[in-house]
Amino acid sequence: MLVRPMTPADVPAAEEISADAFHALDVRLRAAAEPEPVRRPPSRSEAWIARTERLVATDGRGCWVAEDAGTVVGIVTSIRRERVWCLVTFAVRPGLQGGGIGARLLDAAQRHADGCPRAMLSASADPLAARRYHAAGFALHPQLRLTGTVDRRALPVVTGLREGSGDDLGWMDDLDRTLRGGPHGPDHTALAADGTLLVADDHSGYAYASESRLAVLAARDEQTARRLLWECLARSGESFQAAHVTATNAWAVDVGLAARLELGTRGYLGVRGMAPPAPYLHDGALL
Repeated sequence: MLVRPMTPADVPAAEEISADAFHALDVRLRAAAEPEPVRRPPSRSEAWIARTERLVATDGRGCWVAEDAGTVVGIVTSIRRERVWCLVTFAVRPGLQGGGIGARLLDAAQRHADGCPRAMLSASADPLAARRYHAAGFALHPQLRLTGTVDRRALPVVTGLREGSGDDLGWMDDLDRTLRGGPHGPDHTALAADGTLLVADDHSGYAYASESRLAVLAARDEQTARRLLWECLARSGESFQAAHVTATNAWAVDVGLAARLELGTRGYLGVRGMAPPAPYLHDGALL
């Protein structure tokens, strides 16, 4: 077994392993009454590949593969943004979990975090992964998920927001430094690909959201956070989800339930050397 740095040529195989592993997990964890989980659609696969190619370029020391007889069997990607290290994706080919591949990959990626006082990751409900992250020093906080169709009758009038541009990235990165210890920096490209950038006129918050999902939301105060989330809901399509809500962000639960969305659970936010950020709804990959 060889654990080596990921190269651009490895990214398509890494995407396949990631898609297979998370689909297998969804199948295993689904309730009996739930429909069969769908595989990652081609558009999401293309976005995953584009994002990971950028991560290999910006954070090569945090991106690794495990190779057995010339075949990639496990992958990990991670990023370091000033004072915070984030685990982006971590997956082992289905059927090979539990054999030590994941432990070696995680050890390699965490060397990218040496000297970094803060760390974050978004974990699935996989019990094996939860034990591994806990052993690595992460406190695991359950994530709530808001999903469904917005009740348009519940939408309030929201003011003081506009669509953002590249001119806003400087103050947005300063806000991220305050909330999580580091900017999104080069990751804004991937976040912008996931949806429209909305910002507060007074630079008190921002959000990236598409018609179907919230990617990330950051604010200096709960009032701004609520306004941003309401605006994201107002721009939503037939269905919408905010999939990463921690208990420290109960304001988002208030807004989601007022909009008649359904409340459920979705894995964990893992943090080390810090508390869960608030008011802040993290991205599942870039946190």
